[in-house]
Amino acid sequence: MKLEIKPVEDVNRAEVLALQVLPEQQGFIETPAECLKEAEEWPEFRPVGLYSDGELVGFAMYGALRDSAGGRNVWMDRLLIDAGHQGKGYGRQFTELLLTRLAAEYGEQPIYLSVYEDNMGARKLYESLGFQFINEYDADGEWIYRRE
Repeated sequence: MKLEIKPVEDVNRAEVLALQVLPEQQGFIETPAECLKEAEEWPEFRPVGLYSDGELVGFAMYGALRDSAGGRNVWMDRLLIDAGHQGKGYGRQFTELLLTRLAAEYGEQPIYLSVYEDNMGARKLYESLGFQFINEYDADGEWIYRRE
């Protein structure tokens, strides 16, 4: 299986916009359309399609955002696997691939993400990959996790 991360561009935008999560996961993550709109407003974000053997199976968005002290924090801000491709291990595989990419692009430093408390599947995945809840919350009440 060949996994790839490709930027969202005109050639794959419509396909990315068609990605959906399972009904019980709606509300845990913004839609691809909302994410792409946010990426237009915040050029620090990099929206990407997640491909397995050339087929789009998911979406992610990441970037380095300025913090209040003038530094920057690297965020793996969004990750979704399309409903039709869940249960195949893509969440873990692409999270690992994204972590490698973030280290290559931004250097070795802490990586942040946020997740709703009741999104147990995502929490278990991130915790198994070394992320820890840092007892802070984002503006939407999501738990903030960090991986050193």
